[in-house]
Amino acid sequence: MSIYLTGLLWVAGAAVVAAVMAYLIRKYGELEGRSANNEAAGQVFTIVGGLHAVLVAFVLIALFDAVNQASDAAYREADGLVAATWASDSLSRDVGEQVREMSRQYAVTVIDDEWPGMAAGTDFQTTGWSQLDRLRQVVAEAPTTDDWQVDRKVEAANQLWQVYQARQERLEAAGGGVSSVVWFVLIAGSVLAVCLPLLFGGPRIRTHVLIVATLAATITLLLYATYQLQNPFGGGAGVSPDAFQAAVERFG
Repeated sequence: MSIYLTGLLWVAGAAVVAAVMAYLIRKYGELEGRSANNEAAGQVFTIVGGLHAVLVAFVLIALFDAVNQASDAAYREADGLVAATWASDSLSRDVGEQVREMSRQYAVTVIDDEWPGMAAGTDFQTTGWSQLDRLRQVVAEAPTTDDWQVDRKVEAANQLWQVYQARQERLEAAGGGVSSVVWFVLIAGSVLAVCLPLLFGGPRIRTHVLIVATLAATITLLLYATYQLQNPFGGGAGVSPDAFQAAVERFG
């Protein structure tokens, strides 16, 4: 099912549930003194709703930043791999061809073995680290005959170090997300923020029901966005392996 359709169902469902609760409470609940409680209930709602809004905004901003950082790390990793290959071409033909083939195999491993596991948020087995270590050894053991080749060897080694750092960032981003404690606070705060308006009173029941339903729909939408963005490589974020696919094409 499309994430947009799923989100629409969640938002609509929350709005309907909140509307039914508001209607039943206004229809069959105690009406005496309800309007007089609006000021006190409104002050409490302002505090609870304000704190909850700050928390949700903070979490969403952090998740947006994490998605951007994961995407940047993937591109730095792939670009570093290509740059290391180009630098190795200046060492010798055998070393250049070996580094190019090993780089292509590493990129294919990332695409075929690692990316599905990162998107699903599950543990996965990969030969990526060992492949990267063999690449480093090939570059480190490559013979040089002049200062130009020495500089290119240093450049290739530096680019492989960038690949290592970017790979570490990518894998850490895949293992991140929103902790269970934060989820508990988000859900509990959302329930409180929706339930407090049920204590309000007013002359028009339809207006009150509409207000509560709109509030519930908005909060549910934000929670759904949080859920979709907690894994940069899956869900609504869906950082793709385009950078590595482009690298494979460059390797021929």
